[in-house]
Amino acid sequence: MSFGQGGPSWGPGGTGTPDWAALAEASAARARRRKWLMIGGGALATAAVAAIVATAVITTNKNHSDDASGKNVSALPSASDLPSEPAQPEPSFSSVAPPPPPDPKDYISDVKKDKAPIGIDAFFPGKKLIMGDRTYAKGATHRTTKCATTTQGSLGPILTNNGCDQVIRATYSRDGVAVTIGLAVFETEAQAKKAAQQAAGGIASLNGPGVPTFCRGGSICRRTANSYGRYAYFTVGGFTSGKNVTKTDKNVFAVGDDLTDFTFRQIRHRGELQASAAATAPAT
Repeated sequence: MSFGQGGPSWGPGGTGTPDWAALAEASAARARRRKWLMIGGGALATAAVAAIVATAVITTNKNHSDDASGKNVSALPSASDLPSEPAQPEPSFSSVAPPPPPDPKDYISDVKKDKAPIGIDAFFPGKKLIMGDRTYAKGATHRTTKCATTTQGSLGPILTNNGCDQVIRATYSRDGVAVTIGLAVFETEAQAKKAAQQAAGGIASLNGPGVPTFCRGGSICRRTANSYGRYAYFTVGGFTSGKNVTKTDKNVFAVGDDLTDFTFRQIRHRGELQASAAATAPAT
């Protein structure tokens, strides 16, 4: 008889004695099946481990990038991985304010500071004067320490009483009009200002080559008086023909205004040069 699949098998003839050879063969078959199951399980485990390792490699490779050639290159380190730079020194600033620049007028207001040379060319250089589109020929020049001798009327005593040191004169002409300017030099600004305010009479005209005697002998001419710093400057202007000047003679006024403007600029420039030199001089 048979007990179904997997049960013991009896030998031929039904004697009831087990077929030991069949049983041994069945046992060997079962052993082989267990061996193959173990081998299969081991292969699956190996595959699982390989998959885990591959995943780890792929995960690790996420920290790398491909360059243009397709090769893996290491990613740049993060800012936290870089060594810190040494501290740089901070700029320092003085809390003491720098002194203000020198005032140019200070250097032409007092003889103690006004040390630049004084001469005709220092104030009236060249052979002509150009103001805008107008050109004036430079005529005679004169310089003297006898201030009163360069004046007409009561201007001489005024210059002397206020301490005039010297007078420089220069004449300029254009189209029949001539103007003489006289630059009187004093020790202080107060003296020069007072002389200009008290001015009466006027500076004497200065004739010379190309310019005949003008503004003499009673002819009416235009006169001005101004001051800047320790310098007072006076003009007398009129026609070289001896014609009297009237308020409608704008050409006479124009020449006189140009000459006084030029003289003022020359005095101011003198102060600017000396102030600039003082500002750039090395400290002692």
